[in-house]
Amino acid sequence: MKRLSALFISCLAAGSLQAGEVQVAVAANFTGPMQHIAAEFEKDSGHKAVLSFGATGKFYAQIVNGAPFEVFLAADDTTPAKLEKENNAVAGSRFTYAVGKLVLWSATPDFVDARGEVLKGGNFKHLSIANPKTAPYGAAAIETLQKLNALEALQPKFVQGENISQALQFISTGNAELGFVALSQVFKDGKITSGSAWIVPGNLHEPIHQDAAILAKGKDNPVAGALLAYLKGDKARAIIKSFGYDLR
Repeated sequence: MKRLSALFISCLAAGSLQAGEVQVAVAANFTGPMQHIAAEFEKDSGHKAVLSFGATGKFYAQIVNGAPFEVFLAADDTTPAKLEKENNAVAGSRFTYAVGKLVLWSATPDFVDARGEVLKGGNFKHLSIANPKTAPYGAAAIETLQKLNALEALQPKFVQGENISQALQFISTGNAELGFVALSQVFKDGKITSGSAWIVPGNLHEPIHQDAAILAKGKDNPVAGALLAYLKGDKARAIIKSFGYDLR
């Protein structure tokens, strides 16, 4: 029995020695779920995911200029595909980890109606969006306004955030009465957490397929592959779904 106990302890020690870490660039809309997933990943595997959050377009520029990221969770599918084509991402590692939803949200209850008619009324001074050049949710917001024939009228009211987190911050702090953000930022366990919202129908913008990939700098790090495998597992998928994303 003592020999078995000693063997068990030595195996635990060996496992802890093998525990490593991975540098992960994460699209800002996925902040909440990824923080939960990283905590569970560390608990279950012993490995640590070191997370950085920001706009997908800015991460792209950093990655091609040598940033030390090993895994990329983007807010679209085109940026990881481009990185793969340029040999900055590992071929065959890319997959869709979530399908995002755009929402028009206000921190004020009953300000945004369930059909988004508030946009036509225009009874507000500021409309927050993320930079459409670097943030896919910002691009989806512009596309939505174009489909609604409201872009020209509302563009003068734009308050533009560098990423979707800053766009949300503008609304939360009252610098904008409402704005377009990711549903995951204001949704948990089946309901909008506060304020009022209109979930934008998917036919008003291109699908927001969010892809993950192992980057070139992570090709020799087994923790990078372990994290992506974990993202495909039931526990991570349940967390992702709880934040309002669809799954493929």
